[in-house]
Amino acid sequence: MGMLQAGIIPVTPFEQNCTILFDPETKEGVVVDPGGDVDIILQTVRENGITLKAIWLTHGHIDHAGGADELRAALGLEVIGPHEDDLPLLQDIEGKAKMFGIEGVRNVVPDRFLKDGDKVSFGDHEFEVFHCPGHAPGHVIYFNKAQKFAHVGDVLFQGSIGRTDLPGGNHQQLLDSIRDKVFPLGDDVGFICGHGPGGQIGEERRTNPFLRGL
Repeated sequence: MGMLQAGIIPVTPFEQNCTILFDPETKEGVVVDPGGDVDIILQTVRENGITLKAIWLTHGHIDHAGGADELRAALGLEVIGPHEDDLPLLQDIEGKAKMFGIEGVRNVVPDRFLKDGDKVSFGDHEFEVFHCPGHAPGHVIYFNKAQKFAHVGDVLFQGSIGRTDLPGGNHQQLLDSIRDKVFPLGDDVGFICGHGPGGQIGEERRTNPFLRGL
């Protein structure tokens, strides 16, 4: 098993971190949160010789899921995740696109929803799934214990946390998710998030001003 590697492709006007997780030895991988700009995602994958095995979603917001259906059609992949509580968001992507003046995104119904405690994998790389509502009702995160790595979507950022003023958001629920699901992963766990640079859980626990008192 090769070391897990990740490449980030900023997509959509929201500069969302579409992430390619892959094994450098086998060149197999998955795409996490293809929010849009599918032509750029496909070009990047081709140029790097990566074979995608699935599409994983952390949640149903337009900037994370807007390109999933187009990418599924282009490559014949399954869309996996998020939790079914985000189905209303996933079915209203096109409506949100009109509000923001965004074109080329589609509603999507995943091939498989995820729940807390599920596991997903590609090759020898296994990830535990944790349901972390608050930013979105059905938000999930993906944790690879072997390599102390997590993809936390819009739950946690470097120096900040996810918005909770969007439909279905709940500030206390988000803090509870971080305290009960993210922190226990371990201070030495590194993470990629949905926007901006990633970080380390321990550093956020110690210094993130939004997490004081947790």
